[in-house]
Amino acid sequence: MEQPIKILIVEDNVIIADDMQSMLEEIGYEIVDNVIVYEQAIEVLKTKQVDLVLIDIILASDKTGIDLGKHIREKYNIPFIFVTSNSDRATVENAKTVKPNGYLVKPFEQQDLYTSIEIALSSFNYNEKGSENNNAPVEEVADDKLVSNSVLKDSIFVKKQHLYYRIQFGDIQFIKADNVYLEVNTVDKKFLVRSPLKDYLEKLPSNKFYRAHKSYIVNVDHIEAINSKDILINNNLIPISKEFKEFIISAMNS
Repeated sequence: MEQPIKILIVEDNVIIADDMQSMLEEIGYEIVDNVIVYEQAIEVLKTKQVDLVLIDIILASDKTGIDLGKHIREKYNIPFIFVTSNSDRATVENAKTVKPNGYLVKPFEQQDLYTSIEIALSSFNYNEKGSENNNAPVEEVADDKLVSNSVLKDSIFVKKQHLYYRIQFGDIQFIKADNVYLEVNTVDKKFLVRSPLKDYLEKLPSNKFYRAHKSYIVNVDHIEAINSKDILINNNLIPISKEFKEFIISAMNS
């Protein structure tokens, strides 16, 4: 099922933090927590699922937002955006050292906030194998292959209308190529994604998703039936190649 993106706000000005939360909830994002200091943010990251963090550079603690950004970059596979009133050269250069996924200068409007999040999610570099969740420490990752775009260990960010949603891999039944777009089919919904089929296949778990035909990727867990030319998934007949037919029959008989 689609899940709204979960955002952690780290901002020591309570009025600004509440305004940010209202803006984000109005758009459709889910606020995991709203904290004011580094230590609180560390605890939330340890205990809750977080997809993206908005961080004020100057916090009400000895540790700064840049310290928090460094911690996230070293420990977690999630994007973060600096939200600050400081745009001087020294601050920007210091912020760049931890490679934020965005930099938003106060004051800002709701559209500015939305745009920054949109860009951060669409360009986020992820570790394809990940760990048990996107908050898992980077050190636990077994495969160091990095692939661009917005994918986590057990799910993928898919855009629907004006928002990104988290879609569990297990909910994806099949993907159909349609000119320059892909049609991502779940049990009850379809999403359009602009991507080559081959590139999209590389973002999906290789033990579940296979290219069954030049125009189709299928999740083998959702195959209901097979004949000499097609497979059946949720009342959809999907053509298959000779190679895939041999593979799936062999897998079913093993």
